[in-house]
Amino acid sequence: MSGDCAGQVCIEQIDGKCVSHTVTLADGTRKSVGVILPATQTFNTGAPEIMETVAGKATIKLASSSEWKTYGPGESYDVPGNSLFEIKVEGEPYHYICHFG
Repeated sequence: MSGDCAGQVCIEQIDGKCVSHTVTLADGTRKSVGVILPATQTFNTGAPEIMETVAGKATIKLASSSEWKTYGPGESYDVPGNSLFEIKVEGEPYHYICHFG
C-alpha cells in the first residue's frame, strides 16, 4: 500500500488493484471514494464503515460470517469497526463510497 496525503485529501493505492481518495469535509465527516479492479483482497477497519456500491459488483465476506454476499449498484453493507472483510471483484471494476463512523 502506498499513500500521499495533503491537507484534507489522502490518496491510497493498494497493491495496484485499489485506488481510494479519502476526503475530510468541513464538518469533520470523513468519506472515501474509490475503485477496485478485479482481484480478491482483505481490508481491515478502524472505524465502522458503510460501503455504498456506485457501479460494478463485489462479493463480500465479513469476518463475523462464513457466507459471501454480492452487492451491486445502489446497495450497501455495514462493516464493524476494528474488524476485517474480504472482497472479490470479478469482471468490471467496483466503484464505491465509504462512509466512516
